[in-house]
Amino acid sequence: MTKKHYDLFAKVADYQNIKTSYKNVLKGSRKFKKEAVLFDMCREKQLIGIWKDLRNKRYRVGEYIRFKVYEPKERMISAPRIRDKVVQFAVHNVLYEVYKPVFIKTSFACQKGKGTHAAVDQVQRNMRLCKWKHGTGWILKMDIKKFFYSIDRDILKRILRKKIADPDMLKLLDDIIDSSPEGEVGIPLGNVTSQDFANIYLNELDQYCVRYLGVKWYVRYMDDIIMILPTKEQAQECLKKATRFLNERLNLETNSKTKVFPLEQGVNAYGFKIWTTHRLVRDHSKRAMKRRIKAMDRKLKAGMIGMKEVQQAVNSWLGHARHSNSYNLAKKIFRKYPYIKVEGEMRFGGRILGNR
Repeated sequence: MTKKHYDLFAKVADYQNIKTSYKNVLKGSRKFKKEAVLFDMCREKQLIGIWKDLRNKRYRVGEYIRFKVYEPKERMISAPRIRDKVVQFAVHNVLYEVYKPVFIKTSFACQKGKGTHAAVDQVQRNMRLCKWKHGTGWILKMDIKKFFYSIDRDILKRILRKKIADPDMLKLLDDIIDSSPEGEVGIPLGNVTSQDFANIYLNELDQYCVRYLGVKWYVRYMDDIIMILPTKEQAQECLKKATRFLNERLNLETNSKTKVFPLEQGVNAYGFKIWTTHRLVRDHSKRAMKRRIKAMDRKLKAGMIGMKEVQQAVNSWLGHARHSNSYNLAKKIFRKYPYIKVEGEMRFGGRILGNR
């Protein structure tokens, strides 16, 4: 029998939780934005106001700030105001504790100690195990069509009610879900809680594939799913059943990236091209970095930006590339820019390997 949770709203509305959530809102460069500076000038008054509104059930979700992003692809983002961000982080803190024991171990999105690089490690480990045990294998890669914009809110609410029995908490969650400016379907990409909702929503598929279909080598990061199976027939049968489950139970569809192919072909996933023997940074990431360093070099020479800004951008990319065998690639990209230092070969699996 599924354990249900009560008295969660009180934890969300706890003043210490609200203060902790506010610190999360201010992480990174967000604290330097005008809205954040103005909010911080009356920090205690603002936080007490949020606490009172929650405690007295007067809190209402505000309007969203809407803007487009173009990397890695063009998408419309609906971002909440700081006040709503604080509440959403407070909700996130409580939801995380409720659902942490529920998620499978190989679900890697929006959880402490996990992330894309851990997901890549697990995919490669699964590929190696399959090849070692069966001599070969097949990869089933599933990708959901317009995932965030396609989430069925009624289904999401029903899923939340499997674990949560606190009416005040459910009312708050429903209000956040229904505040979406995306129309009748979907949840906004800019919400902290949207990441939680997305994880909870696709946990249904995780449980079905791992528990009922018996998929041994399964990894999911948000809506990108990689399954490794011993034979082509098993992979195709799994694709058929998982697709039916998505359609009938979650009202979702897969996109054209969903396919079955041989293990030896390697797989593009989570920012890398992964084989059993090595992994490389994806071509899109290479091209984007080449364009970016070229543009930054022009601005640096024109005095429009400083060296520190260039180094920060490069170090961020190198931090990602160091999880692959891409030392030679990094040296090649930055060869024209002598002020960029690429020190030490890319470390992988405790050994130092060059690019292949």
